[in-house]
Amino acid sequence: MKRVVQVIGARPDMLDHYRELHREVPEPVLDRIRRCHIANYSIHLLGDRLIAYFEYHGDDLDADLALMAADEATQAWWRVTDPCQTPVPEAAPGQWWAPAEQVFLME
Repeated sequence: MKRVVQVIGARPDMLDHYRELHREVPEPVLDRIRRCHIANYSIHLLGDRLIAYFEYHGDDLDADLALMAADEATQAWWRVTDPCQTPVPEAAPGQWWAPAEQVFLME
């Protein structure tokens, strides 16, 4: 299992809308996440940053993320959530959610 933490900026003027969207994530989007071997997925808000955490239980994260990106329901979902977000300065060019480095783990 691989733990993944990602960070992205949140547009302050869109926070209420972003919260509302996540009260009822479409089931096809959730199903795709599960079929991509992702579990315990959560998104947290601190100031103007969104922090995502999930556990990956597959063998090829890049391939599963590509499957997710190719999914029609996910693409539709991203069209409504992306305007609420903005990449953080730490993101690489072309990167949306920036990965965070794990510096400690207690199991």
